[in-house]
This record gives sequence, structure tokens and C-alpha cells, in this order.
Amino acid sequence: MGGVIGGVAGGIVYGILVHMLGVMPMVAKLVGSQSVAVGWIVHIILSIVMGVLFVLIFGKYTTSYKTGAGYGLMYGLIWWVLGALVIMPVILGMGVQFANAFDPMQLMSMMGHAIFGIILGVVYFYYSKRA
Repeated sequence: MGGVIGGVAGGIVYGILVHMLGVMPMVAKLVGSQSVAVGWIVHIILSIVMGVLFVLIFGKYTTSYKTGAGYGLMYGLIWWVLGALVIMPVILGMGVQFANAFDPMQLMSMMGHAIFGIILGVVYFYYSKRA
């Protein structure tokens, strides 16, 4: 449950950035839509899945707020590479985006994924400590 809550918390914060950058319709295209609302739904569902996977992979190593933030940061950056540079652009027919990794939009995406991961790790630790 901590991964779900952490994923939602990180997903909302990162989702605000995605929304402000006008990218939510692109997220919606993953399921054949261009609706901002559908983009938000897809984004939050993916954030929950990523939160659960974080717990399965790093949960036993997350023993403090510091380790939660550290593993979360690393996890967020891994998802930036996998999600923003590989999976999403390939699904959308744009091909792998390694050549564009340091364009301003991708740098914002990297920052957003990093923030997502930190929030996920810290919220997960907080929840697991209380449980």
C-alpha cells in the first residue's frame, strides 16, 4: 500500500509539471486519446504501477528517509531513461530518443522523474514506518 500511496503522491506532483508543459495529451495518446483528463488517468495509473514496482525492487533497502530519497532518485532516473527516452516514444512511433536526451523538454522530464522518485521513496518510507 505504501508504494501505491507514494506513487500517487509523486505522480500528482510530477503530473502538475507534465500538465504545465502541455504534455498530458501526449500521455493520453498511449491509449489512443488526446484528452488531458485521459492523460491524467493514464499518468496516475502508471505512477501507481511504478510505485508498486519500487516497493518490490527497493522496499527492503528503504530503511530511512535518506535511503528512501536516494533509491527513489535512482529509480526515478531509471524510469526517465526507460519511459521518456525509450518506451513512450517507441509506442508513439517517434523511435528511441537518446539523441534528444538533453533537449530542454527532456531535461524537464528528467527533473520531474527525479522528483517523482524522491517523493515516492520518502512517502513509502513514511508509510512503512507507520504501518
